[in-house]
Amino acid sequence: MIPVNRFTLSNGLKVIHNQDSATAMVALNLLYNVGSRDESPDLTGIAHLFEHLMFGGSENIPEFDKALEAAGGTNNAWTNCDFTNFYDIVPAHNAETAFWLESDRMNALAFNDKSLEVQRQVVSEEFKQVCLNQPYGDLHHHLNALAYKVHPYRYPVIGKEISHIEKVSQADVRHFFYRHYAPNNAVLAVTGNISLERTRELAQKWFGPISARQIAPHVYPQEPVQTEPRRATVYGRVPQTVIYKAYHMPGYDDKAYPVCDTITDLLSAGYSSRFYRDLLMATTLFSKADASITGTSDPGLILLSAHLRDGVSVEEAEKALADSALSLVSSPPSVRELERVLNRFEASHMFGTLGYANLASALAQCEARGEDINDVVPRQRSVTVDAVVDAASTYITEANSSTLVYAPVAKPD
Repeated sequence: MIPVNRFTLSNGLKVIHNQDSATAMVALNLLYNVGSRDESPDLTGIAHLFEHLMFGGSENIPEFDKALEAAGGTNNAWTNCDFTNFYDIVPAHNAETAFWLESDRMNALAFNDKSLEVQRQVVSEEFKQVCLNQPYGDLHHHLNALAYKVHPYRYPVIGKEISHIEKVSQADVRHFFYRHYAPNNAVLAVTGNISLERTRELAQKWFGPISARQIAPHVYPQEPVQTEPRRATVYGRVPQTVIYKAYHMPGYDDKAYPVCDTITDLLSAGYSSRFYRDLLMATTLFSKADASITGTSDPGLILLSAHLRDGVSVEEAEKALADSALSLVSSPPSVRELERVLNRFEASHMFGTLGYANLASALAQCEARGEDINDVVPRQRSVTVDAVVDAASTYITEANSSTLVYAPVAKPD
């Protein structure tokens, strides 16, 4: 059981705390309830751009990194479909510096043309490097657009295209900041060698004076139920053909979410998984096979993927991939097989929250989703064999599938 303390400031900032006196450090994790799903369709990638802009300095602190490093600290950030996350790690005796820095850029980010231009170039180069200049880099651009028709998950976090980032203006930046970056749209997790009393004191001192803001409503277009299969084939400079099959599944709050998560673990987690046994060891069709979920707050996707060996037909490979997944229905997992993946999940969760820094991130995400971190493993362990069979037969269907084949460009004779 992880001991957790919670309180909320009058401006709406949720604070969650865990003390670990075995370390000499403190971690602050500030998670904003804003991600790529909160973007305009014609200005995608701005949430990720904003992650970079937040390091450009505030009105009182020109260089965020320099000020933190002077206190012996480090920091980083990430953005996904649902959240933007910033974390700082500092020596315990300099914990107040991290509170000061994070609160100042929440309160008064510096909006200047130089910072915007620099970060636009950084993100544009990242887009080119990640999406355009490496094999399969734009795969999820094609897959998301195939699987989603109205929900903003249809655009990758990095953005639909570079031109969207290149045209972001100061007015766009200010509008996005004041609609999303606010105490009443954030969770602050504080872990490490700091008491609850000191955490409460510093949170009130530095974040308390920041006024709540009018936040953009977290309401998104509901994706229509898919009733027929979708297919697309794209070609690129890639070493081998890859198949992705995406199936719609419920979002994080739904009781079927941990069941779908368990399904993908049964299929591809470890050497005892069905994909490893059925596809990699028992056939010569694939060099790699995997299963995962997108892990989103709103309804997401079950993803099945496979890398085909040379000479293997797409039809044969796709059938083998789907058949192995549906073996969970025709040949339900044994209690022992299910227990194995549930034990694996628990071990992964336990090791992922051992360190104070990892724990801060996990606490913030759970709090943002209205979940107690101590309920994560019990929720997963509530999954039964019958639930797995029911979910597999419900969601892994041809009518619910979006299949993307990414093939090498044909070589000239």
